[in-house]
Amino acid sequence: MIARREFIAGLAAGVAVAPFAALAQRKEKIWRIGFFYNSSRQSAMETGRYPAFIQGMRDLGYLEGKDFVVEARFAQDGDLERLPALAAELVQSNLDVIVSSGGAAAQSLKSATSTIPVVIAISNNPVFEGFAQSLARPGGNFTGLSAFLDEVFPKHIEMLKLVAPKLSRIACLAHAGHPYHPELLKRIDAAAQPHGIQVLRVESDSLDTIEKAIARARRERAQALMILGDTFFVQYFRQIAAATAKNRLPSIYSGREYPDAGGLMSYGPYFPDSYRRTAAYVDKILKGAKPGDLPFEQPTKFELVVNRKTANALGITLEQELLFRADKVIE
Repeated sequence: MIARREFIAGLAAGVAVAPFAALAQRKEKIWRIGFFYNSSRQSAMETGRYPAFIQGMRDLGYLEGKDFVVEARFAQDGDLERLPALAAELVQSNLDVIVSSGGAAAQSLKSATSTIPVVIAISNNPVFEGFAQSLARPGGNFTGLSAFLDEVFPKHIEMLKLVAPKLSRIACLAHAGHPYHPELLKRIDAAAQPHGIQVLRVESDSLDTIEKAIARARRERAQALMILGDTFFVQYFRQIAAATAKNRLPSIYSGREYPDAGGLMSYGPYFPDSYRRTAAYVDKILKGAKPGDLPFEQPTKFELVVNRKTANALGITLEQELLFRADKVIE
């Protein structure tokens, strides 16, 4: 009889505990993901980069607010001096992984943490910048995507020669303090020399100095302008396009945001797609992969976008070769 009573009591206890165990199993971890962007929040939204990351997570079955939350930090107006403090603040937010733009933002995270996994959406050259021992095996807490801009910007010279056949002097708009722009300028200069083209460096770190730098390029007889890769410039593309039109300078950038905003043309990767692809890295890391074992990927598609309306305003007749090669012509 005692054994029977004990069995019934144990069964009742098991029934009572079972619902709580089931609830515990259903209650899954909500992942905490950092998002660190070297420009304004508005720019991250307008260019589709932040929405592309969220869409990438959604495509993999993660719903914001249910499966993960985002702790975001933005460098308003591209203020590089604020980045180390923002990075330190983000690192203290109990995060599982961080998605970051490249350049100074990623460098600030490199100084702030050696343990939290970081996925870089756009890196000029991960090995040169110290984020990876090699593209195939990064080896540390960084992984992500390389923009392959070492190869892209020299091709910009080729594109500009199609709109200005007598090109002999190019200005390059660089962000003062950007860690990779000096190296990128060396590579551009090396690519320009065989064509007999001189390269003039003009720098900026604010909207006011952008306009002054472009005006200086014109005063120093530059015949075209290359805008070096940096999210800082993305938030000011409309102003850059207006300044190049005012100074009648044909211009090119690596991302299609620029011709979409009224600039002449762009050639390079589709950057929102890079942000979408970071979600696959985040997914692998959340499932236990080590960032140091995940290779840095290179872009799978490059696109040439030309704004014919801007060309007409500058008095440029677009060569058929350029139009034939273009993935999109903005009328």
